[in-house]
Amino acid sequence: MATRIIVGLALGPAFLAALYFLPPIALAAVVAVIAGMASFELLRATKVAHHNGMYIFTAIAAALIPLGHSLGYGSWTARAVAILLMAALFLPALGRYGTEREIRFEHIIVCLFGGVGIPLFLSALVQLKRFDNGQFYVLLPVICAFTTDIGAYFFGVFLGKHRGITQVSPNKSLEGFVGGLLSGCLFMLVYGLLVQKFGGLPVKLSVMALYGLLGSAVTEIGDLSFSLIKRQCAVKDYGTLLPGHGGMLDRFDSTTFAAPALLLLVEILPAF
Repeated sequence: MATRIIVGLALGPAFLAALYFLPPIALAAVVAVIAGMASFELLRATKVAHHNGMYIFTAIAAALIPLGHSLGYGSWTARAVAILLMAALFLPALGRYGTEREIRFEHIIVCLFGGVGIPLFLSALVQLKRFDNGQFYVLLPVICAFTTDIGAYFFGVFLGKHRGITQVSPNKSLEGFVGGLLSGCLFMLVYGLLVQKFGGLPVKLSVMALYGLLGSAVTEIGDLSFSLIKRQCAVKDYGTLLPGHGGMLDRFDSTTFAAPALLLLVEILPAF
C-alpha cells in the first residue's frame, strides 16, 4: 500500500503538470505512448496470439489516433486507422482459416478494442486541450479519476462494511462506491474554486458538481470493467511498469472511461 501511495503522489502531479503545460501536439505524443502501451498490455493479458504482427499493428494504430486528434483530423484518422487495422487483421485470418495458425474472431475484436477503442477514448484528453481554456478542461478527467479512486479506496478501507456488491471485485464495498462519488464531487468543486480564483474565469459550480457526480460514476464503471477483463483472463495486473499500480492500463483504466464522458459533458454543458 505504501508503494502505491508514494508512486501515485509522485506521478500524479507530474502528469497533471504535463497536461497543463504541454501544447496539444506534445500532449498527443504522450497519450500516443500511453495508448500504445495500454493496447499491448491488453493483448498480452487476453493472450492474443502473435499472428502476423497483431501486437505491432494494434500498438501502431493506437498511437496514431491521438496524433491525428492533435492535428485536427481526429475523426478522419480514427476511420482510416480502423479500416487499415481491420484489413491487417482480417486478411491473414482469411488465409489461415482451418489451419493450426487460425486467427480467431475474438482475437480480432480484442485488437480492434485495443487499437481503436482505447486510444479513441484517451484522445478525449487531446480534444479537451484544444478547447478555449483547454489547459483547465484537460485536467478534469484525470482529477476526477484520481480523486474517485482515492476516495473509494479510503472509504472502503476505513468504513466499508457492505462488501461483495459485485463478484468482479469482492472487496469493493457500497461505502467505497459512495465515497468515490462524494470524493469526485467534492474535489471537482474545489478544482472549480481554484480555477475561479487563480484562472480568473467565472465557473458554474453546479455544473462542476455534475461533472464530479457523473464523471465519478463512469470512473468506477471503468475500473470495474477492466477488472472484469483481468478476472476472466486470470491475471492480477496488466503489467509491472508502475510499482504498486501494475501496468499502464492499470493506471489509466478509469481515465479511459472518464475522459470521453467528461468531453461530452463539456461539449453539452461547459462550466467556464
